[in-house]
Amino acid sequence: SLAAKALKEGNPGIRWEVEPLDNSLDDLERNVESLCLKLLLQQQPVARDLRQVSTALKMITDIKRIGDQASDVAEIIGFCEYLDQMATATIKMVTESIDSFVKSDLNLANSIIEYDDVVDEYFNKVKIFLIDLIAKNPKDGEYALDLLMIAKYFERIGDHAVNVAKWVVFSVTGNH
Repeated sequence: SLAAKALKEGNPGIRWEVEPLDNSLDDLERNVESLCLKLLLQQQPVARDLRQVSTALKMITDIKRIGDQASDVAEIIGFCEYLDQMATATIKMVTESIDSFVKSDLNLANSIIEYDDVVDEYFNKVKIFLIDLIAKNPKDGEYALDLLMIAKYFERIGDHAVNVAKWVVFSVTGNH
């Protein structure tokens, strides 16, 4: 959300708020991983409990990557209409994928998987916008590449949210 805010407001100062969160996410990843491994070794969970612990282990990788990519977005400040919409869509996906895990909500998880098409469509719109931008003014090429990088980060964040949702489906159903 902060990376999207930095993008929308064109405020590079927000970057300094994002970096500590990324570092904190690194610590949380290690803590969750350690807790999961302890549960596996000491409790030896089976069936649904084992799926839930293994899901948490898999999810933390995607969540960590989301944090890394959000941090990268905060470093590259630029703006186009579709990027703002794309940011909003990916924030929704990440938030709801975590909610689906917490609530073991299979319907919500499946809706996130389907919603990825919305983010992919925004990515295509950004590419078309940038091609037009470069065609009209080739001097904007470097700026356009920065915007494309941001769009790609948001697209990947959406993909990571889908991965989290797929792990929720596995956790609830046992099917992957």
